[in-house]
This record gives sequence, C-alpha cells and structure tokens, in this order.
Amino acid sequence: MGKLFGTDGIRGEANRYPMNAEIAFGVGQAVAHVFKKNGHRARVIIGKDTRISGYMLESSLEAGITSMGGHPYLVGVLPTPGIAFIAQSMRADAGIVISASHNPYQDNGLKIFSGNGFKLTDEEEAAIEDLILNKKLREILPTAKGMGKAFRMEDVQGRYIVFLKNTFPRNLSMEGMKIVLDTANGAAYRVAPAAFTELGAEVEVLHNNPNGLNINDKCGSQHTEDLKKRVVASGAAIGLAFDGDADRLIAVDEKGNEITGDQVLIICANMMKKDGKLQNDLLVTTVMSNLGLRMACRKYGFKHHAAKVGDRYVLEDMLSMGAVIGGEDAGHMIFLDHHTTGDGIIAAMQLIAAMAREGKPLSEMAAMMDIFPQKLINVDVQRKPDITTVPRLMEAIRQAERELGEEGRVLVRYSGTQNMCRVMVEGPTAAATEKYCRQIADVVISELA
Repeated sequence: MGKLFGTDGIRGEANRYPMNAEIAFGVGQAVAHVFKKNGHRARVIIGKDTRISGYMLESSLEAGITSMGGHPYLVGVLPTPGIAFIAQSMRADAGIVISASHNPYQDNGLKIFSGNGFKLTDEEEAAIEDLILNKKLREILPTAKGMGKAFRMEDVQGRYIVFLKNTFPRNLSMEGMKIVLDTANGAAYRVAPAAFTELGAEVEVLHNNPNGLNINDKCGSQHTEDLKKRVVASGAAIGLAFDGDADRLIAVDEKGNEITGDQVLIICANMMKKDGKLQNDLLVTTVMSNLGLRMACRKYGFKHHAAKVGDRYVLEDMLSMGAVIGGEDAGHMIFLDHHTTGDGIIAAMQLIAAMAREGKPLSEMAAMMDIFPQKLINVDVQRKPDITTVPRLMEAIRQAERELGEEGRVLVRYSGTQNMCRVMVEGPTAAATEKYCRQIADVVISELA
C-alpha cells in the first residue's frame, strides 16, 4: 500500500483508496490517539469544502475519532486556513480539513493541523501512517465507556470573519471600493463576501452557488476568465479569485490583467519594509519564482531566499530564517504576522491594504516587478539519475546559462510525484526562452526518455 501522505496531506479520487471511508475512519482513530495527552481526550476540529464526498469522509472521521475516545467538533464548510485558526483559538489538539484544494470535485483529501495551527511534522505523519498501515489501531481501542462524543459548532464562520477583518489595518479603509470575488463554488463562498462587505467594500460575487459537483469547475484561481471580464465590465478596482479551499489567491487588476503570486508578494513585502515590518528584510519564495522577483527584491532593498517547491518548504524556511512573508507564484502566500498557514483571503486583505496605502491602482502597483518571459516543458522520462551525472544534459544547461548571462536562468528538476523532468527557462525575450528550453528538453528526451 505504501505511503499515505504526500506533500500536502492525503489526496486521491473520492470513494477509492486512499480517499475512502475506511482510511478516513483510520485517520480519525490515529489522530485521536496520537494527539491525546495524559488524562486528556483529544479534541479535533473537522471542517470541509463543498465537495459531495465531504459528507462521507466527515462521518468516517467523526466515527474514527469517537471510537478512539476523542471528541470531534464539526464546523461544516470553512476554508482550510479557517480550520487552522479555529483549532488554534479553541486550543484544540488537532484540526482536519476535508479538501483537495484546486482539484476537481471527484478528488478529495485530508489535511491535518496540530493544535498550534501548523501542518503536521514528518514525524507526526509517520506515526499516523504506521498506526493505519500496520493495523495497530484495533489493539488500542478503548471500551464503550471510554468512547468520545461529537459536537457541532455553529458560530465558527463569524469568528473566522472577525479574525480576517482584524488583519486589515484599522487606519485604512475599503469604503466605496468595488471588488469582484470568485469563490470557486468552494469553501470561501460565504465567509469571503461577508468579510469584504463588512469592511465597507462594494462586493460582487461570482461562482458562489456550490452544489457538490461544481467546485473549481471553470472558475476560481485556476480559471480567471469570468473574473477578468466582470472586473472590466463593472469598473471594479480589483478581482480576487480563490481556489476550492481558499488557501490560494490570484488577483486581477482593474484592466483585467491577471496578477501573479510573485507580483503580490513583491507589493506586500515592499509595503511591509516601508512600515518597518519586514522581519530580517527577507522574502521567501520558491525556486520556481520568476527572475523578475529576484531583481525586484534587489531594486527595493530586501533579501530573497528560494525554498524547494511546496508551501510546506516555504514555511519551514520562513521559520528557520526568521521571515514573516513568503509564498509561491501559484498563489499560496503566508503572512506569519497574521496566520500560521497560507490564507487566500488574508493575502487579498494585505494586497488591498497596499493599494489603499499608496493610493494607486493595482495595474500600477503590479508594474513594480517586471515579469521575464518563461517557458516550461515537461518531459516524460524512464529514469531519474542525478542531473549532474548526465554530461550531455549538463553541457546543454551550461551553454544556455552562458548565453543568457544575467538576463535569464535555467532550472531543470524532476517532478516529485511523476516520472517527469521539468525544464524551465527564463530570458529577455520569448524567442530566447523558447529556443533554449527546447534545446535542453531535446537532450532530456534523447538521454532519459
């Protein structure tokens, strides 16, 4: 059966291993056992997005936790970062989110937070995996008297909305600002409109009628076409698109142009530097960030660190290096002054705060960072030797790097989940990036495919 946990929890097709009722029941049992303390039953928050399979998985988790003597608290539909907040504010022992983020409705997943609001450590994941896969749970079940009770919480959306609003500076205002939201028929469909409306914005909402099957369907952070059209047609100042569990943000400026995560991070980091809040003068992103971000960091006088791809690695490096802002170009952004995990709504609040502070439209703010043309080619490979041990490939990479010089960069890496090699080149022109990317990809095909 192998491992259950990937880079962001457990994920797969709903009603099929590992996203079936049996594994969810086992996860509930294992979490209740791992997080119980001496003389104290584990209290576990359970939340979900709007997928139809969420009902089955929620019930299975509830049954697993209670069977192991834990107390599950069901909060219903709430964004992933909302579960982390509730777990932390309630001083619960853990929080479980039922969501597959930006994936289509037929997939689902389980993301687990410890009581401090951070995702699990590798050791905690390994302990849960060991209990389930090695069938150790039956041996440690309590008697009927030791079973737990389930509770349903009714006030969590209001609490989370207050938390979100408090991340927007009190000396700034959204009064009269027209905002278009795309909630992806997902977990933010209620809380996001309420939070921005209560801050005084004039809010229009797209894709906020979930039916269990339409989450992320041609909408949200992965599909901004409807949002772009509506922002321009309505004369809005900004469009904000979230993914299914609202831990990711993609913004659209008043002209209908999509703003990348890299651009949002530069805008916000520069605001924080001006306010004296950019701890250690450091912004953390990933190796996939555009070359323009590195140049913008130099231009505005703060340092940059590139972590491995994945928001968990960004967070790890932020914590170890003392940074308070970091994220990925794809829209995961972490503001540690406000929250322990990536939160699309909080990222949107900080972006709007930067616009309000400067009194400039988003299109002008986004121009703070030049985006270098980028070309990515994914090549299916038969084997994955260390890239430095493939002479022809290394020579192709070095040749491209020599010819691009300071005006470009080359990144060749294997996928962590597929038999695939990713070749990415950035350069001064689209023609140059296409040329060098194709040359390197052709060598990958001849050597490894």
